[in-house]
Amino acid sequence: MKVYQNHLYDLDWITLLVLSVVSSINCSQTRVPAEDMLRELPNFIIIFTDDQGYGDLGCFGGDHIKTPHLDQMAREGMKLQSFYVAAPVCTPSRAALMTGCYPKRINMADGVLLAGDPKGLHPDEITIAEVLKSKGYATACFGKWHLGDQPEFLPTRQGFDEFFGLPYSHDIHPWHRNNQRYNFPDLPLLDGEKVIELNPDMNFFTQRMTDRAVAFIKKNKERPFFLYLPHPLPHRPVYTSPKQMKLASDSIQVALAREDNTVNYKLRDQLYPQAIATIDASVGEIMTALSKQGLGENTLIIFSSDNGPAHGGLGRTGDMRGRKGETHEGGMRMASLAWWPGKIEAGSSTNKVISTIDLLPTFANLARAKMPQDRLIDGRDIWSVLSKGNQKALPERPFYYYRGNSLEAVRYGDWKYHRSKQGTFLYNLKEDIGESKNLISEYPEVVKVLVSHFDDLQQELGKGDDLSEQCRPSGHVENPEPLTLK
Repeated sequence: MKVYQNHLYDLDWITLLVLSVVSSINCSQTRVPAEDMLRELPNFIIIFTDDQGYGDLGCFGGDHIKTPHLDQMAREGMKLQSFYVAAPVCTPSRAALMTGCYPKRINMADGVLLAGDPKGLHPDEITIAEVLKSKGYATACFGKWHLGDQPEFLPTRQGFDEFFGLPYSHDIHPWHRNNQRYNFPDLPLLDGEKVIELNPDMNFFTQRMTDRAVAFIKKNKERPFFLYLPHPLPHRPVYTSPKQMKLASDSIQVALAREDNTVNYKLRDQLYPQAIATIDASVGEIMTALSKQGLGENTLIIFSSDNGPAHGGLGRTGDMRGRKGETHEGGMRMASLAWWPGKIEAGSSTNKVISTIDLLPTFANLARAKMPQDRLIDGRDIWSVLSKGNQKALPERPFYYYRGNSLEAVRYGDWKYHRSKQGTFLYNLKEDIGESKNLISEYPEVVKVLVSHFDDLQQELGKGDDLSEQCRPSGHVENPEPLTLK
């Protein structure tokens, strides 16, 4: 008997039967059960603060701030000294983080979403959570979402099993300083897709989201998980936990105790150090929970912020120029950390230009998950930068700075080309992180290279508010309504 289709020749049927049985036994002995394969996959945690400055961590030179747990992360992990967000304001920055795309590519660049907004991240976009769920990950988002408050846009529709938090910034509430203009409704707190509370006390919110995160870690200690913790703080109005409030001056504590259906923004600005300390304490609880569950050596934590500090002196940017809403370094380069004991070298640092858009492809690689096949992703796998020993050099690539839909700058290597209403500028960021010396006339060949990169992306995605065919649509609903108790 001959079995030509299997390329086996001149074997009788008894021989084939024996081979088949032996093969079956060998396969059954070497097959890895699905649950064991899941346990081998790493956990991922992203801790994302709101409006925090580059100089607002002790490990990044902040002498006005006490951040012992984040400083510990730096000692045990890696400082990311040229880590960028893809936009200098909240909604576009978070959209880029979730999708691995520049905000303009997914039509999420043109502003910050408000209450009852018809716009949101398109349900067809594939988020980090959805990529990881395809590999059996448990997923949760506890904190501030801000990618659309309508049911179609909530985290539970974008790959997250659990959501506890706010649909947008906590200043979108009736006590906003300009609420005569906005007429914001009550601030909703959601559990899943249900509003469970209105106008939650933000002094306690960080602890509440941290408690949920710790419970999530304990519940999923036997399977891989992705935990996203987008803190509302230290965004104005500034709040702090009761424990950290005790570190504020007596006069501030007495004055704040008199708040009655008002929010004293100016007074609360003075709580900024305590707000950072509140976040730091939360980080400490997360790290303790991982240690207690024996998960530290199998968990990658990324700490960063959505954009630079607000104007008006709130927060510090180190020696960098610019703040929130600006495409200078202080608006988009974040004090960031990567922590994974044994996999990331302790006490290390990198000046490699990397970004939030790189997290999706990096996590996908580490989780052995497939990348979205039907859409372009702007980020790339940066594990070679983070991993112990730097397995291979990562080629240079241009990084782009958008302000709304307008491309304003591009960085390539140490050089940054900036174009705005004030003119065109060239900076050497290695020598001039404060962007104080314009070298536009001194290095024409460098300018030529950067302008070429600048023009290439404008041509690809469109100039200004024009969106090319390479841009995907945002989500839109008819007749949106603010979320409230029902």
